[in-house]
Amino acid sequence: MSVNFSEIELKRLQKILPVYEKGRKLFLTKFMNLNKELIKSQNINMVEHVKERLKSTGSIARKLHRLNFEITAENAKKHIKDISGIRIICPFSKDIHILVDILSSKPDWIVTDKKDYINKPKPSGYRSFHMIIEIPVSNSGKIENIPLEIQIRTAAMDFWAAIEHQVRYKYNEHVPQHLSDELEICADKIAELDKRMLLIQEIISLRNQYSFDDTSE
Repeated sequence: MSVNFSEIELKRLQKILPVYEKGRKLFLTKFMNLNKELIKSQNINMVEHVKERLKSTGSIARKLHRLNFEITAENAKKHIKDISGIRIICPFSKDIHILVDILSSKPDWIVTDKKDYINKPKPSGYRSFHMIIEIPVSNSGKIENIPLEIQIRTAAMDFWAAIEHQVRYKYNEHVPQHLSDELEICADKIAELDKRMLLIQEIISLRNQYSFDDTSE
């Protein structure tokens, strides 16, 4: 069965989607400025790269259907908090929670939800940190708080999530058990890889620190 917005509701939805894009761009501008400040003050870059996305109207309709809501623009606005999203890729796993704390402390937006799938991975092995924040956006002379989903993960976690998404799409969410088991094993190995890469980075940092101390005598 095809799940879609009616023609009238689709037009209503298309009128509000630009506000979500505006909220995302406002956040991204402030976030990139914040990252520049962190690089300048601490000489550490915790952001490898950033990905942006806006859910398609079809994806919004299917999510409303899964949640047993009538497929209307008003329900999308009221119940779907991840219409607009940003994915932040960090070099190392330790950067994730540091970045979460920094974002949580900023007065420019309101954090309304947090889900830590790093310390508590999903049964599938999925690891990432999810936040929902609300961005104040001027719309038709009024200020609206527009929700934005932020996902923070390492490049290794992102690679695993992309493969897992392809598998779920290929099998229409009915993934064979042997593939689910293999994905879970890979997720554990990727988590171990992240830990080892972090250890290497910390060893290098310590060596650089001692080298600096030696030359300063």
